[in-house]
Amino acid sequence: MSLEAIKYTRGELRILDQLKLPHRSEYMRISKCDDGYFAIRNMVVRGAPAIAIVAALSLAVELHSLKDKLSGYSLKGIQKYIETALDRLNSSRPTAVNLSDAVTKLKAAVGEEVVRDGSTVQSVIETYITRAEDMLSQDVTDNKNIGKFGSTWLVNAVEGKNKISVLTHCNTGSLATAGYGTALGIIRSLWASGSLAHAYCTETRPYNQGSRLTAYELVHEKIPATLITDSMAASVMHLKGVDAIVVGADRVVANGDTANKIGTYQLAILAKYHGVKFVVAAPTTSIDMATSCGREIHIEQRGWHEVVKIAGPKVNKIEADRLVLDLNDVCTVSTAAHDIGVYNPSFDVTPAELIDAIVTEKGVAVKDAEGKFHLGALTTGSN
Repeated sequence: MSLEAIKYTRGELRILDQLKLPHRSEYMRISKCDDGYFAIRNMVVRGAPAIAIVAALSLAVELHSLKDKLSGYSLKGIQKYIETALDRLNSSRPTAVNLSDAVTKLKAAVGEEVVRDGSTVQSVIETYITRAEDMLSQDVTDNKNIGKFGSTWLVNAVEGKNKISVLTHCNTGSLATAGYGTALGIIRSLWASGSLAHAYCTETRPYNQGSRLTAYELVHEKIPATLITDSMAASVMHLKGVDAIVVGADRVVANGDTANKIGTYQLAILAKYHGVKFVVAAPTTSIDMATSCGREIHIEQRGWHEVVKIAGPKVNKIEADRLVLDLNDVCTVSTAAHDIGVYNPSFDVTPAELIDAIVTEKGVAVKDAEGKFHLGALTTGSN
């Protein structure tokens, strides 16, 4: 059973606090937009699909709790209230396109309801809440389709093997989505079909989403896997027989250039050198046809302090195969020289020429004879 990072019933939203994983599984209650903004900005929740869903639902629970108070608003007034809240949520993390895509669609739905004959403030609120809830359920369906399409494509693309080994970066599983996952969903699908030999996950500095979150999911699912540091990737590809690298995406632009967690670009270069398939897995909501190439993507810069510290529970003892931890003694320690300069972009951009396939819930996009992706057909009716 997949982990449940987002727990929602109408009027109540709780999210798994990913800053406390893998040592503690605690849920944070989200009661209003400000709570959602804080959780997204501070990476209590992360992963492009999950960010969009939590943003949408944080406003849904706020509207549900305030619906009686908001009944005195005019139609234009409630529209402005919703749009202002969505604009603030949209500013929480700028690189992932799923959030802006959700905001655009929710604004459009509200706008259509406002001008509908017979609409009321309550019908506008109901429209918003229903559309936000639909995004939650649709994401799980989309992820399972990504897993199915991606695993089938990989099995066919890697010739001469019944089982393949896959390396993944950052976290793209149930913790980054509404459930199942994108790139990790492909690994799940390979494992379920008996086509996975082994999975490797990178540590993913500086937030360690690989060691804290992806490793946590792989252990939970009992998928054979090994954690490596980011600097071990080339060696593992050379010595361990990795057949494919599968990553997620925060934004895929029209020509196929892809923004994803910092470190993705270097993996794509290594894959090209070693003749390893490099696959991007993302829902069509991550495809931004309005942006022509990767140079136009705004890359989020995170705080310097994230690179020079690390947090975790105290290790009391090292045994043969495990650490004995004191979960009540959690601290943050410095890992770098004082006053060293720090560069901390959250994402990098992988050029389309290094990508073999882009897997979506609608199918797999590959390049034509001229080496170009054509993503428009996949996004028709989506963006």
